[in-house]
Amino acid sequence: MKKILIITSLFTIGFANYLQAQFTQIELFSGLDKTDFTLYASYPINTKKTLSIATLAFFQKFNKKENEDFDEVGVQPTLFWNINKTISVGPSVYYNSISGYSGRLSAKFTLKSSRLLFVVIPTVGRYQQTKNAYAETFAQVQFNTPISDKISIGLNGQFLTVWDEFRTHSRSFQQVRAGVTFHGHQFGLGVDFDQYGPNPILISSFGMYYRKTF
Repeated sequence: MKKILIITSLFTIGFANYLQAQFTQIELFSGLDKTDFTLYASYPINTKKTLSIATLAFFQKFNKKENEDFDEVGVQPTLFWNINKTISVGPSVYYNSISGYSGRLSAKFTLKSSRLLFVVIPTVGRYQQTKNAYAETFAQVQFNTPISDKISIGLNGQFLTVWDEFRTHSRSFQQVRAGVTFHGHQFGLGVDFDQYGPNPILISSFGMYYRKTF
């Protein structure tokens, strides 16, 4: 699973750079409870920029033995049709080391200013193994305020909830980061709250993070 993630991540970075990527972001979060690596890249594939590919790849490893069953690897490329600067829709194929493969259809709503980025992605999908449908909502908030030409303070949050057959809770998380950006490199403190299952099992993780946006 680690090899799949590494190969996909390197391919995504290289391909995105080749196409002059609009947005590529990597983040490493690590603490006593878990280590998490995430890569996200989004880039246009036609001259009018009406079509774009967004690729997500992540690896999550819990340090405590009793939580090893929740270790995850995920890879998801999505083809988006950009209706305008705010609304995009498109299909994707998602692989997760716990739930397997699934086909998905997503809509993306984006609000962006010089200091604030707000993204909401509602999704409907179908697991390949069980043939069951599910609903998912992902949201991301990034706020940055400069304190000099080279230094800024950032507050970031990512939120996810997944419901099998649209009624049974499967997976949720809340990830909050606060740090300082210097010359494009962001460092700081973070906290993750992960929930699993219909009667959610909560796992809290505290640590430090490094984030780089290209």
